[in-house]
Amino acid sequence: MSRYRPLFLLPLLFLLLHIQLPPPAQSLGSSSAAKYTNHTIQALPPRVILIPCLPDQASALLRLKRSFTITKNSISTFQSWITGINCCNWEGISCGDGNGRVTSLDLAERRLKSSGLNPAIFHLTSLRHLNLACNSVNGSQLPQFGFELLTKLTYLNLSSFDFNGRVPTISISRLTNLVSLDLSTRFVDASVQDGSLMKMDSSSDSIKLVEPNFEALIAKHTNLRELHLGYVDLSDDNGRLKWCDALASFTPKLEVLSLPLCQLSGPICGSLSTMQSLVVIDLRFNSLPGPIPDFTAFPSLRVLQLRRNMLQGYVSPLIFQQEKLATIDIRYNLELSGSLPNFSSVSNLENIFVTGTNFSGEIPSSIGNLKSLKKLGLGASQFSGELPSSIGWLKSLDLLEISGTTIVGSIPSWIKNLTSLTALRFSMCGLSGSIPSFIGELPQHISNFTELRMLFLHSNNFVGKVNLTSLWGLQHLRYLDLSDNNLVVVDGEVNSSLAHFSKLELLFLSGCNITKFPNQDRINWLDLSNNHIHGSIPPWAWESWNNGIDILNLAYNKLTTVGYNPFLPFQIEVLDLSNNMFEGTVPIPHGFARELDYSSNKFSSIPLNFTTHLFDVTIFNAHGNNFSGEILPSFCTATKLQVLDLSNNNFNGSIPSCLINNVSRIQILNLNANKLHGEFPDIIKEGCSFRALYFSGNNIKGQLPRSLVACQNLEILDAGNNQISDSFPCWMSALRRLQVLVLKSNKLFGQVVQSLADEESNCAFPNAIIIDLSSNNFSGPLPKDKWFKKLKSMQHRDINTSLVMDYAVKNLGVTYVYTAIVTYKGHDTRFPSILRTLVFIDFSNNAFSGSIPETIGELVLLQGLNMSHNLLTGSIPSQLGGLKQLEALDLFSNELSGVIPNELASLDFPGMLNLSYNKLEGKIPESAHFSTFANNSFLGNNGLCGPPLSKGCNNMTESNVIPPKKKSVDIVLFLFSGLGFGLGFAISIVIAWGIPIRKWSQ
Repeated sequence: MSRYRPLFLLPLLFLLLHIQLPPPAQSLGSSSAAKYTNHTIQALPPRVILIPCLPDQASALLRLKRSFTITKNSISTFQSWITGINCCNWEGISCGDGNGRVTSLDLAERRLKSSGLNPAIFHLTSLRHLNLACNSVNGSQLPQFGFELLTKLTYLNLSSFDFNGRVPTISISRLTNLVSLDLSTRFVDASVQDGSLMKMDSSSDSIKLVEPNFEALIAKHTNLRELHLGYVDLSDDNGRLKWCDALASFTPKLEVLSLPLCQLSGPICGSLSTMQSLVVIDLRFNSLPGPIPDFTAFPSLRVLQLRRNMLQGYVSPLIFQQEKLATIDIRYNLELSGSLPNFSSVSNLENIFVTGTNFSGEIPSSIGNLKSLKKLGLGASQFSGELPSSIGWLKSLDLLEISGTTIVGSIPSWIKNLTSLTALRFSMCGLSGSIPSFIGELPQHISNFTELRMLFLHSNNFVGKVNLTSLWGLQHLRYLDLSDNNLVVVDGEVNSSLAHFSKLELLFLSGCNITKFPNQDRINWLDLSNNHIHGSIPPWAWESWNNGIDILNLAYNKLTTVGYNPFLPFQIEVLDLSNNMFEGTVPIPHGFARELDYSSNKFSSIPLNFTTHLFDVTIFNAHGNNFSGEILPSFCTATKLQVLDLSNNNFNGSIPSCLINNVSRIQILNLNANKLHGEFPDIIKEGCSFRALYFSGNNIKGQLPRSLVACQNLEILDAGNNQISDSFPCWMSALRRLQVLVLKSNKLFGQVVQSLADEESNCAFPNAIIIDLSSNNFSGPLPKDKWFKKLKSMQHRDINTSLVMDYAVKNLGVTYVYTAIVTYKGHDTRFPSILRTLVFIDFSNNAFSGSIPETIGELVLLQGLNMSHNLLTGSIPSQLGGLKQLEALDLFSNELSGVIPNELASLDFPGMLNLSYNKLEGKIPESAHFSTFANNSFLGNNGLCGPPLSKGCNNMTESNVIPPKKKSVDIVLFLFSGLGFGLGFAISIVIAWGIPIRKWSQ
């Protein structure tokens, strides 16, 4: 049974023990980075003290000291900073030139706090080394000027200092002696089933630096060897390749390039290969499309991290044979293909990750030659054959991940030879049988895994009963996931089993046939979703969570009562209570909640004074409950809210104008299927952030808001099933990213395109893949040929965009996938995601007249075309036979005449065809697919004859029989069957194919 839950509520945190954090000092002088380079930057130059610290130097340092808040950390740090004592001897200070001037200031990792960087630091003009990493200025801005005074600076590290706002580009660009620059923010990088969870290592996720002119920042840094800008916003819509070409042009000596989470886009440029000194390339968590460059051109490369991008194409196996390469991580680039080579025994590889790619072929037995291998991730679904037993030779292996790969039988016995394992994951592999005795059934075999900290066996076919007491011997176990098998998990006696897991932090038992809460203590991540737990949440469970819990997922059970006051006295970062039978008032966690999901319950009220508890909430999902009354304007004070879903409730009143007016944050607003009335507020300001806006199924009147043109990022607009009275919104063509436009079942009128001038100038929708204008009062001819020609995304797909329409929630590492409910082949069908190959046009139930434009036949990606219930005349264009992807064609109830084109019969229709009630004539073409349609596809055409109609074709020439083709599968449903269905709560649109749809619920 599929479950719908956010990405990082799936079995997650694989690799949490191996999180990839930048070294504290971010310098090549640190032990973790120095092994990847041939030189060392001195973090603290040798002391050559000829004269004492000069008074002006000591004065500047003391002013800097006073700017920090007095805490136990600052007291300890500044204990030696005393007036009258030589400041060159103070902790963290060096005077390396022997002239009494400070050359090094290193206060990294002291947890100091202040309200901003004191300008006294710029009086230390002899500084060569400045490191203030991992302290806090509480979200203040970096000084835009002052750094240019530090002309001798070679090392600047302000990482994880909680700065916000713009990078002082002009000031830092003048530091032409810089060898190392670090403005990054550290984050936790933890692997999950289908993606990644990122958490910022700062006090607030809103703290973020922005660099609008990357080229200007680095243009004068020709001596730079290290560049760390992780989580600095480098997005530049006007020049996608500037970051890459700028690096190649201005930083030829660069050895460490670290730009994760920088919102980079555009392919990796070929000129990057000119940077022959690169040792570390880290471009994780960006939006880089296109092919992977030939990284074999980098002779010194040791670390290659390209995880979680949009890279495509073939990866040469030669990259794995690169002489110095130690780490290659290309995970979660779904369209990357390749195979593993034969590995040499002299290889230096330590970490290999190809999970979430399209790698194929056999896993070579020579993988056993990689004696230095520590981490191995082979979760690619196209691998074939058996797992080589030689993996059991890798005695240094501490992490093994096999996921998404078809493996016959049970867990291989050679696993027990890997006695250094701290993390083991066999998930989504189709493994069967019981969990092996050497993992948990028999205590005498557990000694093989005494160091095991992480055991993930989710999403297989394991059977039988698992008593948690059988895992007592795993004393170091911190993360356990047995979800989604055919297991029955029991807990034994109260206070017995989990009490023995003193270090257990994560327990995921989703879909384990559990009927009661397992006893627990100190658990930070708990997933008991999709079980059979009923009744109330027990009081002792709340007591066990009273120190706070990061993730609590109780979705898809039969719980009825929260069992606690509405305001919880502790922190829950992610609370998922969806798909239960809870009633009453929703519980609101205290403080740092990020995601709250109360959907599909019977909740009836929200506390009036809940505003102060929503300060950090990014996602609030309450669709499918019994809420009524007006929407509380308190939602407008949630300053970090990106996703708000209040659909399928009984809210009345008008849409709060503050939700529409204050749109610098909200990305997805779903108000579908309520009882809202009035007009949509036409007060949208510049900077509108909406990406998806849903308010269908209400009683909204008036016109569509013209101020919507300020929402330049809008991708989906669903305004269907209202009382909107307006002409066709040609002005929306200014929304260049609009892909889904649903205006069905309103009172729209007039022609779609008013004039030829409109058609040629300002009424084009080149990115649209779904247009639904059904059940309105449109009249006149259909748009002319040129209008359809401009539907470019219905003719070809941009390979540089992802296949699935989704939205990555900022700062959460959660991807929400837009879903669609369409009347497909006569049935309401819920597609769990909108593929960009899901292309539909619905103009049904209007008063369109004239002929069907021939250029519709050029929309070769079209999968559904509905023009039923109109006044269309003329013949069916033979050009429709070019729509090879067409799955559903509905021309019911028009005045079309002439014969059915033979070209139409050649289509691979496995689905729906309705040509009934027109004025068609002649013999119905014979083809393998036409023969599958019932006679009601052709009724009401008195001139038609031949099967499947009972009317014969007397005295008519037999037309050629169209030979059958091999393809006869349902392409649309096939495309969706392989996708993960658990990537977000449903944010749905409805597209009707000429048949009235009943009220729907999520």
